[in-house]
Amino acid sequence: MTLPTPDTTLMPLGPGGPDWLVTPGLVAHPAATAFMELRVAAILDGTAPEAVWLVEHPPMYTAGTSARTADLTDPGRFPVFPTGRGGQYTYHGPGQRVIYVMLDLNRRGRDVRAFVQQLEAWVIDALAEFGVRGEVREGRVGVWVARPDKPPLPDGTGREDKIAAIGIKLRRWVSFHGISVNVEPDLDHYAGIVPCGISGHGVTSLVAAGLPELGMQYDDLILSLLADRLDFLFTHRKNAVQHLLDLLETRTLFDVMDTTADVMDATANLNVLALNAAMHAAKGSNEFDAQENVDKQSAKA
Repeated sequence: MTLPTPDTTLMPLGPGGPDWLVTPGLVAHPAATAFMELRVAAILDGTAPEAVWLVEHPPMYTAGTSARTADLTDPGRFPVFPTGRGGQYTYHGPGQRVIYVMLDLNRRGRDVRAFVQQLEAWVIDALAEFGVRGEVREGRVGVWVARPDKPPLPDGTGREDKIAAIGIKLRRWVSFHGISVNVEPDLDHYAGIVPCGISGHGVTSLVAAGLPELGMQYDDLILSLLADRLDFLFTHRKNAVQHLLDLLETRTLFDVMDTTADVMDATANLNVLALNAAMHAAKGSNEFDAQENVDKQSAKA
């Protein structure tokens, strides 16, 4: 399969898994989108393996499918690119590591909520390696860092800064777009938008959290941690189903009922998401906004 750029490195992280790609320098957003489109099509055709691609972009804003015009507060500051991913406005630029995940959820359980949660958990694992505590918040997709040094919001809620954003789209259960982690970007560049449509809270980076200037020297660690999370996502569901089959042969009805409940809990939103995908297919579309579905289900929880 063709690499996205001549200087892209294919990382040797073991056979049988995704291609792990790292591109140096700055990649224009249209070029990145074009490569993702080609790669997702090839994954669906069975002519290319899954891929995880690490890039940086020149300064720009991207608009997700839920972006509100009013949240683009300085439209002339940087180029603005509409995208098919979930979410609202976000910033990409030098010093921010973007990880595009082109992964086949057909072989990972078709559980979008679990997929997004594992991506969030990967970011939290990576931050912990750098001594930074990342957390998730119900109804706010992404990873946040508590800021007790800042005054609380008017309602008394403690302030938090976002350090990583997530926006995913699915095409026939293959993902594209992905994650952005603030390593050392110019945080002033966020001033032209309301990031992810959330006011009151801010944005931060690893360097702003007190780490030395990092560059992108931790890519090997980032990739290995993500590989562990994806392996868990695949094997956890497979093992749970196999355990249920084993119980059907060897255990009591009550054991089977308990395990069935565990499996159902692990895939709690699968039927809702599959129904949404089917509705889109009935309308002639083979895509749906995975992130918006996760957001809506979180809001109901």
